[in-house]
Amino acid sequence: MTMKDTYDCIVLGAGPAGCAAATLVADVGYSTLLVERAKLPREHVGESLMPESYWVFEKLGMLDKLRQSGFAKKVGVQFVNNNGKESQPFFFRTHDDRECAETWHVEREQFDKMLFENAREKGADCYDETRVLDVRFDGQRASGVKVRTAGGEERTIASRVIVDATGQQSLLANKLGLKQVNPDLKKAGIWRHYRGGDRDESGGGVKTIILHTEDKQAWFWYIPQSDNIISIGCVGDADYLLKGRGAPAEVLEEELQKCPSVRNRLADAEPLDDLAIAKEFSYTTSQPAGDGWVLAGDAWGFIDPVYSSGVYFALKSADMASECVIDALKHNDPSAERLGRWSAEFAEGTKWVRKLVHAFYSGNFHVGRFAKTYPHHMPALTDLLIGRMFSPAVPALFDDLDPWLEKMASATDDEDEMADGEAMPVLA
Repeated sequence: MTMKDTYDCIVLGAGPAGCAAATLVADVGYSTLLVERAKLPREHVGESLMPESYWVFEKLGMLDKLRQSGFAKKVGVQFVNNNGKESQPFFFRTHDDRECAETWHVEREQFDKMLFENAREKGADCYDETRVLDVRFDGQRASGVKVRTAGGEERTIASRVIVDATGQQSLLANKLGLKQVNPDLKKAGIWRHYRGGDRDESGGGVKTIILHTEDKQAWFWYIPQSDNIISIGCVGDADYLLKGRGAPAEVLEEELQKCPSVRNRLADAEPLDDLAIAKEFSYTTSQPAGDGWVLAGDAWGFIDPVYSSGVYFALKSADMASECVIDALKHNDPSAERLGRWSAEFAEGTKWVRKLVHAFYSGNFHVGRFAKTYPHHMPALTDLLIGRMFSPAVPALFDDLDPWLEKMASATDDEDEMADGEAMPVLA
């Protein structure tokens, strides 16, 4: 395979968004180049997928590959409050008994490589170890890229459309000054993998577990993966986690001491040497597309890891953006208006997850008490937790949740302690 001088579409970045966009555009016959700066497979934090990813995987032709992959099957989610009180496990099949209600915990190195090879199988020209040096513009229209190949050759490649899926690098958004950090979610995360540890498979697979520290200053994710690996991450305000507290490994250990529920689950586990940090990862972009270019995945925006929405948002945004790319190429009109048509609907859906994230960080979102007060909203809340952000029942949920949170914020300490002690019900 030889990289051509001109393509209909060039996709930058081979994460889930880039691979999905390249696959869908190439699959309908348009010449597509997918470039990734790293050598694949590359290390990446383990991921818990949202069940609604199923439908994008179906379009990509990935379901059989995932079924045969050996990835840990994700069957539900569980919450543990700062007092160690565990919710009843919520198994997704109680909400929807179809195959799409269950998904996977994936190792991103393997998962991204699978997506990359799938894009190649569908007709995209796929190159890793290829760095994008610049995006070229002809006036206001993006017209191609300058790249450095794995062999060190610098080339300029022309295209009709460029999809920026460079993740949090956000190449075009940074170049054009479009990136906007969310001032209310200036969080940081410290994570690593462990070998061993508790993995409750009583529900036919493993669960994502979300656990608060005793002082509510941070929370942990606990994600069992294949090969007896556990992904652990600690998230809190960036200043709290990273300023004046020593090395990240020391901070992680200090926070583990404040979360006995995680510590006990890791009693027989050993940490692997892959600790990593990220900060200020919550942001949006002020413009989803321009003449000849469109953003997708984390290059468009990212909310927070708490509900495991990141990969699903990447896949779904790429799915929707690729439809606009195909339409633009078909009509020979790669205008900002045509390429960006997907974004309003997507933003409308993601705003509800964003509001649920803010509810989580408010410290007042006691799921058990809310369920007792508004049991009719539990299906809509469940829809959000599995990724059905476009469900028509979701807006009405927040008509009651927003004022209820204000009421909980003014509750007395005794009332707050009572709410913390409540068992969280199954969100069926």
